[in-house]
Amino acid sequence: MTLLVRDSCLCLHTQRAARALARRFDDALRPVGLKSGQFSLLISLNRPEAPTIGSVASLLAMDRTTLTANLKPLERRGLLKVTADADDRRSRRLTLTASGLALLEQAIPIWTAAHADIEKNVPGDSEQLRLQLNALARR
Repeated sequence: MTLLVRDSCLCLHTQRAARALARRFDDALRPVGLKSGQFSLLISLNRPEAPTIGSVASLLAMDRTTLTANLKPLERRGLLKVTADADDRRSRRLTLTASGLALLEQAIPIWTAAHADIEKNVPGDSEQLRLQLNALARR
């Protein structure tokens, strides 16, 4: 049974690939002091209107508790602000600060280069892979 799982488990293979990709992006983003997950979180806040914690959690497929824990170090670094929603004081909105935007401006070219390098080494059709991964995430 162990060999069957090792050789065929989609969850295992997806987790391994995700960790390997995260390490590559972590290495690339190290010069600007970000990890891949932090970059994803910050880029998800780069919107015309400040998103809610719930909408960001949904986008990143994270539970709100995990997202909140991941926000705290970025907030301490002054990269984002958490504020009460003007219409619903129970809801929280997330806003990039000027420092957060400046850091993203440094990080985006690094991410772009790393992404292009990784994508050119993916066998097959990268767009098809994205579609398949997104389909799995929606189920």
